[in-house]
Amino acid sequence: MPVKAMDLFDAYSKNALPKDHGYIVSSFFAPNTAYSRYEIVSYSNVKSIYPNEEGLTFQTDGKKLFVLVEPSNYPNKGMEPFVRSSIEKIPLRFSELELHTCKNMTRIYVGKSAVISYGAFTIMRPAGINFAFCFYFLPDMYQSMQLFFEKTFNKEAGIPLSDSKKVAASVAETIKRSMVWDYHSE
Repeated sequence: MPVKAMDLFDAYSKNALPKDHGYIVSSFFAPNTAYSRYEIVSYSNVKSIYPNEEGLTFQTDGKKLFVLVEPSNYPNKGMEPFVRSSIEKIPLRFSELELHTCKNMTRIYVGKSAVISYGAFTIMRPAGINFAFCFYFLPDMYQSMQLFFEKTFNKEAGIPLSDSKKVAASVAETIKRSMVWDYHSE
């Protein structure tokens, strides 16, 4: 059975990162709260990958999708996500996000479409409970990513399972719709 996903930095050290096409999911959890940000990057045709002080830099274009989880007690709900503090911000406005309000009043925002990063992008080295995973482009990759988000939303962010399933399906569909590179057919 092929490996579906691997820790990004382990994959790099084992020379197991796909160069032709891959997906990376990074998480950023705020301390002492369920507030969390996810960055999903799709890339293809990598020229080079090299480590630096902050993480791994990929010399290629990337498509980025952002997901933001706000617990019900988050104090800055009205503040646009792009102007929040550095550990809480994503580079989008509310109008660029799809809102899902969960049964426990947690809000999950999902980018309506991917943002393109031209030339190069860096994946930050995770610290604490944060992570960065590489998902391999396999026939069941979207289902694997959906299950991953379902479990992460439920276990890490405290989202009720029924909401986790619904929002994870929406995230997987957005990834499938807006992050595939042109030469791949679905």
